[in-house]
Amino acid sequence: MTQGNGELDSLVRKRIRALRLAQGWSLEELAGRAKVSQSTLSRIENGQRRLALDQLVVLARALDTSLDQLVETATDDVVSHPTIDSVRGQMRWPIKAEPGMSVIRQRMTEPPPDKPSRMRAHPGREWLVVLSGTAILLLGDRRLRIETHQAAEFPTMLPHAIGADGGPCDILGIFDRDARRGHQRGEKT
Repeated sequence: MTQGNGELDSLVRKRIRALRLAQGWSLEELAGRAKVSQSTLSRIENGQRRLALDQLVVLARALDTSLDQLVETATDDVVSHPTIDSVRGQMRWPIKAEPGMSVIRQRMTEPPPDKPSRMRAHPGREWLVVLSGTAILLLGDRRLRIETHQAAEFPTMLPHAIGADGGPCDILGIFDRDARRGHQRGEKT
């Protein structure tokens, strides 16, 4: 990495230091993990040593990140706008860092289905948090009550359904690609 690209150089150095501190590691600890001397690491963080690609690769691994994330400069499209499905009461945002993943906000007013045949199973994984109200998650043979600020994560190969309990509830769900596809197929039927 050349010194001519000063903004990127400074950004990468700040990220290395910030990631090290976020892990609670001293210079000595990160230097040991990256197999570089403590003085070398200190000079890298302080801009007194040229950044070399081979060192960045080693530091990225030691910091449990990727080289791409360490040098990424794109800040375009930081704010995203949802697509709105007013029929189902959903807002959906794609997650750019993980293509195929979606975040969905949904207001539920109906209880979960009372017939096990209405529960769905499909490949994937879901995570959800109840923003307000109380939800009931039917998961296989289990009936789980999820209250405001509580979350649930589960593999969607288990038959599942969710609904409101005692009044409307708002949930925010994160669906991996397979879970999202499973729900989209289910919505069409």
